[in-house]
Amino acid sequence: MRPVDDHGRRAYAEFEAFVAGAAGRLLHVAVLLTAEPEAEPVAARRLLSGALARTYADWRRVRRDDPYDHTRRELCAAFARTGRHHHGGTGLLAPLGPLERLVLVLRVYEGVAEEVTAAQLGLPVERVRAVCTRAVSAVRSREAA
Repeated sequence: MRPVDDHGRRAYAEFEAFVAGAAGRLLHVAVLLTAEPEAEPVAARRLLSGALARTYADWRRVRRDDPYDHTRRELCAAFARTGRHHHGGTGLLAPLGPLERLVLVLRVYEGVAEEVTAAQLGLPVERVRAVCTRAVSAVRSREAA
């Protein structure tokens, strides 16, 4: 095992600072995606841990760009791969399907542009627009009830 050099310690300190600043918001994104209760977000924490581990593995490359964006993309990709396992729940977005939750969180909560969301999810922009509109309508009708 190699000893950690000053560069490695500095990179780790930068990563720790990033996590300290971004983990709360990223966890909230994960909670919205999984529709778990905020009191015990087990699956959300698992998704976030995996995304942070992948970000740390790529840290030398992503730290100069936007590590938050990279981690959010990793988080959303992990959710997209396992979304069918995250149904039910008690959160506001629980009645929505995984794709609807993913699009709604990216577009409305995170403010990601339609084109970027479509590219990230591998969908046409029109599909992202339609899914987002349907999801917003569903949430509004649930709030009105």
